[in-house]
Amino acid sequence: MIAEGRVALNGVVLETPATVLTSLQGVTVDGKPVGEAESTRLFLFHKPAGVLTAARDPAGRPTIYDILPPGLPRLVPVGRLDLNTEGLLLLTNDGELKRALELPSSGVPRTYRIRAYGEVRQSDLEQLALGVTIEGMRYGPIDASVERRVSGASRNIWMQMTLSEGKNREVRRVCEAMGLQVSRLIRVGYGPFLLGDIPVREVAEAPPNTIAQLRRAIKPAKVVPARPDAQKP
Repeated sequence: MIAEGRVALNGVVLETPATVLTSLQGVTVDGKPVGEAESTRLFLFHKPAGVLTAARDPAGRPTIYDILPPGLPRLVPVGRLDLNTEGLLLLTNDGELKRALELPSSGVPRTYRIRAYGEVRQSDLEQLALGVTIEGMRYGPIDASVERRVSGASRNIWMQMTLSEGKNREVRRVCEAMGLQVSRLIRVGYGPFLLGDIPVREVAEAPPNTIAQLRRAIKPAKVVPARPDAQKP
């Protein structure tokens, strides 16, 4: 936008992005004043299975934006839930908060309930607590427990897993490595936020004080020192 000459400061078109601002006073884009950023807002959305966490899909499959309740501000998802994964999906208007929550180094726990077919050995659960490597991918410690076994002749079980990395398809891959066939996967917690009794396809807004608490709880990302020559003009 600066290269196109669309940004000005006190009526003077900016020629370089290397411009220090103490405030947004006098900054315009296409002649219109630039306003302050909106206050951070965070929503808890109960995503159903069969819906993509994406803005659009070339194949025409439904996305979360097709089913979100009307009247919401522009929101972006914090992380993703697979097409067939349901449950808690956080949505925010703050890109910085989104990135902080997604980073594995932030250590924000995610909790899932899993319905699967098969048997679980105590040794498998103990190994998960130490971290496992599957097909060359290292997964950090996972707190896993069997909630209950479905009564009857079936070998279905319900499990709960809490992890803090959130790598792609992590829960499903870990279950497959234990010989389990996952038939249902529900995220029930993300950091301090719980799915609770939020109806499917509905949202609940997080109070501002919980967002402030969340920011304080997020581990700071590791800062990579700049190279000495990076300071040169």
